[in-house]
Amino acid sequence: MSEDIKPIVSKEDTFDKLEIRVGRIISVTPAPDAPKPAYVIKADFGKFGIKTSVGRFTQHSEEDLKGKFVLGVLNFDSKQIGSVISEFLCLGVQYPKADSGEATIITPLVEVKIGGKLF
Repeated sequence: MSEDIKPIVSKEDTFDKLEIRVGRIISVTPAPDAPKPAYVIKADFGKFGIKTSVGRFTQHSEEDLKGKFVLGVLNFDSKQIGSVISEFLCLGVQYPKADSGEATIITPLVEVKIGGKLF
């Protein structure tokens, strides 16, 4: 077993406690004073409301991200990044050959219900 893999945990004690939902990006703007280049993303999570996230998705244009589905963790503590309060964690994966921390969004392949749960 690789030493890079974290210890095994139970699904019930970890994953099941996360509120991961589908949202649709409604606006994308540059984060004015984040420590590294980032966007302020507003996403509509349906009955869970419109939430804000600050993320390093800057390998994509603002126009390319707007309207896309995203997966977001809604039940982490809010975090202040520069002057913006980030209310959800927008999930992503490392953007190929980009600087560490630069990401691309995780998105479903088909039209799904806003607010739908990841399982």
